[in-house]
Amino acid sequence: MISRIYYAARGPAVVLLSLLFLTTPARPSDADAIAISNNIQANHWPYGTILDPMYASAASNQITDYTRCGDSAIWTGHYLAAEAFRYNVTGAADALTNVKAAIAGIQGLVNVTGTGVLARCQFPASSPYAASIASQESSNGIFTNSSTGYQWVGNTSRDEYSGVFFGLGVAYDMVNDAGVQSSISSLVTTLLDFLRNHAWTVVMPDGSVPTTFVGFADEQLSFMNVGLHANPQHYAGDWELSSSLLALEVPVPIGVDVAGGTSSYFKFNLDEIDLYNLIRLDNSTNHSIFTGAYSLLWGYLGSHQNAFFNMITRALDGANSTRDSQTVTLLNQWLLRPTRDVAVNLVGQFPSCGSTDEACQPVPVPLRPTTDFLWQRDPFELTGTGDGTIESAGIDYILPYWMARYYNLVTSASVVNAALPTTTLTSTTVASQSIASLYGSNLATATGSASSASLPQTLEGTTVTVTDSTGTARPAPLFYVSPTQINFEIPSGTALGQASISVAGQTTTASVATVAPGIFAASLLNSGGSEYVILYGTGIRNAALSAVQATANGTAETVTYAGPQEEYDGLDQVNIAVPGIHGTAAIALTVDGQSANPVTIDLP
Repeated sequence: MISRIYYAARGPAVVLLSLLFLTTPARPSDADAIAISNNIQANHWPYGTILDPMYASAASNQITDYTRCGDSAIWTGHYLAAEAFRYNVTGAADALTNVKAAIAGIQGLVNVTGTGVLARCQFPASSPYAASIASQESSNGIFTNSSTGYQWVGNTSRDEYSGVFFGLGVAYDMVNDAGVQSSISSLVTTLLDFLRNHAWTVVMPDGSVPTTFVGFADEQLSFMNVGLHANPQHYAGDWELSSSLLALEVPVPIGVDVAGGTSSYFKFNLDEIDLYNLIRLDNSTNHSIFTGAYSLLWGYLGSHQNAFFNMITRALDGANSTRDSQTVTLLNQWLLRPTRDVAVNLVGQFPSCGSTDEACQPVPVPLRPTTDFLWQRDPFELTGTGDGTIESAGIDYILPYWMARYYNLVTSASVVNAALPTTTLTSTTVASQSIASLYGSNLATATGSASSASLPQTLEGTTVTVTDSTGTARPAPLFYVSPTQINFEIPSGTALGQASISVAGQTTTASVATVAPGIFAASLLNSGGSEYVILYGTGIRNAALSAVQATANGTAETVTYAGPQEEYDGLDQVNIAVPGIHGTAAIALTVDGQSANPVTIDLP
């Protein structure tokens, strides 16, 4: 019987060990989201609401102008929602500050008009960027409030109102602060009363009418539901009447949007945020009508690989392991996107359908054209313009991320089997003497790796303590530490059951089982004329050999050894005899009935 063969396989094991000393690819984390929020405050918040900066060149960090003022209201509303979710799950003082600033910014967009109508955007007439912004938004109409010294952009669309009501509705529930809730109640009442007093029509101070909500029952009832929630005494009777009159009309605009396909894709973002507040706040007898409208919408959008829409669906429909795992993957991929407006032309790189610039399947997130909010853009689009001078705010990351934290798809610190794919963000099962990764924020003050195969218990001043289900605390051997990731070994002797993992004042949990199989890599070995696939993994050694089964392309193969690799702490090795197999082999490993992540290997 062939046993360890670990000297013959030394090369792959050394390569594997070097991987354990390095951080994995980008993973969504609090640190990423907070960094984006800080950048928004520094560079996207010149006049109290969201704008995007323009830089002198693609290589420059000198702001020379601001743009996208016409959509400031909608994205300020989305930003408010993001910071509200953040405050709810972290209690961070700066998140509360940002919430209050966003509410004040939206209030400013109402006050500046002088009539209670919502402005798209406002900016000081004395700003060095005022002339450029006014020129960019001239088609929407530029108004001046001489008493405040501000100019503002009119022609306010339904989009802007939907974004603002979405943010205010979320913040009212997510932020348990009397002052915040009072401000929201007053602001919602002002906005909603203006629309209702003008027959659900947006009227500018000069009498022009850019849009109407007539025919959009979903939006009217969504806004009314937020009003009822924030000011029940004022709207209780009106809500009952409006709901009874308009409920049956709610699916109509949704059906029209779905029938129109991907054209004007931003319409689906409006549908999602409007139905979110309508459905989650509703307990009327018409609830099934509203959920039916959402089912119609999700039936079309469900395959579009959209992290934000996925999170809305999670909130309204509950957990779904496939969808929720995809959401984490999409957030992971968002971190690989450029932050500025680079030109994109993927024509010919993906199969097209319908037209040459529309892919048949959603384009991978890292490659999609740049935009202000990714999830409102056609995911099949293959081209996009840009010169690298406009920076997007990143609200399309922080909003679905903090929602994922609130709805428990992502935890602030999570312990996972180090061999599992990086799309796993909630804690997974580990085993005694297995290799684990801890992800979070502020885990260490420096980055460092163990200098030898003999692992230290303190690295760059960082110590990880594992306290098992019996209350026994042990220091963990460390491979690698950084502010956002630590790779370590679950200490020998750790009892089965729930364990607490503590570092830098933070504690998370993980379930410790007898086995927790995960595979890092595979290699091929020819020994004495026989061929073996050698798997390198972790969480395997505590099982009997008879409890380890392997298949290659679905055919059972003989496992000749399964246990410690013995050169490196926590690393396990499995030897599988593969006689007569050629080409690509899909290897599946099961240990004590627990499946490891599948791997493939090319056999001669």
